[in-house]
Amino acid sequence: LTIEQATELLRTCSDFKDWTDYRDYCIITFFLNCGMRLSELVGINMKDINFNDCKMNVIGKGNKERTIYLNKACMSAINSYLAIRPHDSVKSDSRDALFLSERKERISNRTVQYIVKQELQRAGLDTNKYSVHKLRHTAATLMYQYGNVDIRALQELLGHESISTTEIYTHVANKQVKDAIDNNP
Repeated sequence: LTIEQATELLRTCSDFKDWTDYRDYCIITFFLNCGMRLSELVGINMKDINFNDCKMNVIGKGNKERTIYLNKACMSAINSYLAIRPHDSVKSDSRDALFLSERKERISNRTVQYIVKQELQRAGLDTNKYSVHKLRHTAATLMYQYGNVDIRALQELLGHESISTTEIYTHVANKQVKDAIDNNP
């Protein structure tokens, strides 16, 4: 997504009516700001979040634990969601899960994919072109293009073993390459 499309996606899913709207907004915010994998998001437990230090631990690919730092947008979204997240009648094995389904159990991968698809449609974006994983690409690309994030820092943030994997996510715009040549002292 372009920065404008990402902004529009967040704007359209900020029409809050009930707790699931706050949950959905938080999910989209996490994907666009943290570059998380679907499995990482679904697996987040309350105890994994350190609110004082604005970070959380997730279990990534290969069962590896990594730390994800949460910016102001993420902290605001999570605090708004937690303020109205259901506590009563939550299934016992899901009490610690951050994100709950409407049946009050840990949200599934499929439900998150459905939520993202619905929000993309509401924002007028092509759901054949964009998906949960494309939101991960978007986060990485926007951080790289607009946040001046070093590729090594991006590698750490995304939990990649190899820098060549991270390079795929950055797909440096031709304009950036041209600007780099033009700005060579």
